Amino acid sequence: MSPMIMARILTIITLVSLQCFVTLVHSKAQVQIGFYSDSCSAAESIVKQEVSKAYSEDRGLAAGLVRLHFHDCFVRGCDASVLIDSTPSNQAEKDSPANNPSVRGFNVIDSAKARLEASCPGIVSCADIIAFAARDSFEITGGLGYEVPAGRRDGRVSLIADTRALPPATSNLAQLTKSFSTNGLTQEEMVTLSGAHTIGRSHCTAFASRLYNFSSTVNLDPSLNPLYASKLKQECPKGSNNVNLVVPMNPSSPTISDTGYYVDVLNNRGLFTSDQSLLTSQSTLNQVHQHAMNPLVWKIKFAKAMVKMGRIGVITGQQGEIRSNCRVINK
Repeated sequence: MSPMIMARILTIITLVSLQCFVTLVHSKAQVQIGFYSDSCSAAESIVKQEVSKAYSEDRGLAAGLVRLHFHDCFVRGCDASVLIDSTPSNQAEKDSPANNPSVRGFNVIDSAKARLEASCPGIVSCADIIAFAARDSFEITGGLGYEVPAGRRDGRVSLIADTRALPPATSNLAQLTKSFSTNGLTQEEMVTLSGAHTIGRSHCTAFASRLYNFSSTVNLDPSLNPLYASKLKQECPKGSNNVNLVVPMNPSSPTISDTGYYVDVLNNRGLFTSDQSLLTSQSTLNQVHQHAMNPLVWKIKFAKAMVKMGRIGVITGQQGEIRSNCRVINK
């Protein structure tokens, strides 16, 4: 074979390899709407059915599934690492105080995964199931449905230490803004996503310090509405470490995705320090006002912010794996 022909062959091989590399990089970087339309066309409907079934039995699970998506994406990206069980040699994310006992909905994901494995084995990732379930939960509680780009792969690492990335309920505005910014989300999107607190419940232990031990000079957080504080004290007695004591995040409509949360915040009835911190700057205060007055606008913005959040740190292509059991890394 002549040197010229050999050179041309090498050039063609190089160009083909480069094209394959570009395609692979692009596929790794992207998730897309309708990802399972050919490989498992019933994927999203199966997840929705399981969410609806769980919601009919326990309306609080909708909030749990939205929270699950958030707690997954803010730790190692949206890779379903929050679902992995601890082992004798490793404490996983789900056993962190940031997740246990406040995060729930694991059984809903398990049920959806079992059905999907029966229909389309090895196709649908646990990370995508979480994203679909969060969307369905928002919609079933009165929010807007939205398209969920899919194609996420499941991660193989889950470390309890990594949950330090989750912003605690005691966060001030600067801390919240930094946490969301680290994950590529703006302050405006942070205020919008905080509206997820319109549904669900909180354990008393998450905010008891605002009632009884706020600072060295005052016991009660002065930013907390006194009447609301009095009611919370009745529901959450001083000194109680009972993890089963819970209160609704948005008492007026705890199972409906509406803007009652923002109305509460404006009236100093935000349950967490992080909620009340939204009033500490003029720009975030203005956003709280806008959301309180425009429910549809908030729902649209929330849906867009959820889609963006669902892209945090995704792994696609040949990275990671598709777990057959969402709680266990494949062998």
